[in-house]
Amino acid sequence: MKVALYAIPTPLGGAPAEALPAPALDIVRSLRDFAVENAKSARGFLGAIGMPCPIREIRTTEIGKDVHSLIVPLREGRSLGLLSEAGCPAIADPGAALVEAAHREGFRVVPLVGPCAITLALMASGFDGQRFAFCGYLPREKSAREARIRALEKRSREEQETEIFIETPYRNDAMLASLLAACSARTRLCVAIDLTLPGESVAARQVAEWRRARFSIGRRPAVFLLCAA
Repeated sequence: MKVALYAIPTPLGGAPAEALPAPALDIVRSLRDFAVENAKSARGFLGAIGMPCPIREIRTTEIGKDVHSLIVPLREGRSLGLLSEAGCPAIADPGAALVEAAHREGFRVVPLVGPCAITLALMASGFDGQRFAFCGYLPREKSAREARIRALEKRSREEQETEIFIETPYRNDAMLASLLAACSARTRLCVAIDLTLPGESVAARQVAEWRRARFSIGRRPAVFLLCAA
């Protein structure tokens, strides 16, 4: 196997060994060097997928500002795994700077197949998947957040584009309230909650219907999708 940086998706929840297909798991089990978002959870993931060596023999280095030191294994001829906390690394998670550094030094970068909440939510929404934008986190402050929502709604309408964003779980209901306050009654909103988990819920309705539903998300992982097109 050629030396490469492997971008490894991790579970959104549930059993780690069920999150990745068998060929991807085989690659992960062959690695001994990992750049990780959190060393403790990374060791938990690696233990759960049945690494063929003691976990203490695996090198896990947390991603920091000095990405050049992280690619030392690649320079020494060993493949390196990139792990985030949940979902795909470098997509709404750390890792992009490490991937960039690997490209800059001419190393191969291989993305492995696995769960990504953003794409799973778009697949289940029924919204336009030909034109979409991931907008990350919106402002924390209410008035700034609602101004940003109105701008995204306008862009969605003008560009015929689905807008996707996320929020810290403890601000989910504040986000939903801002969406219902700022958006037109006919704008479509999808809220995808606990994706891949037993309590998974994906609901897509016009804002007018959401207002009547008096829905509460709570502190569960959620993805929001807005379509005014």
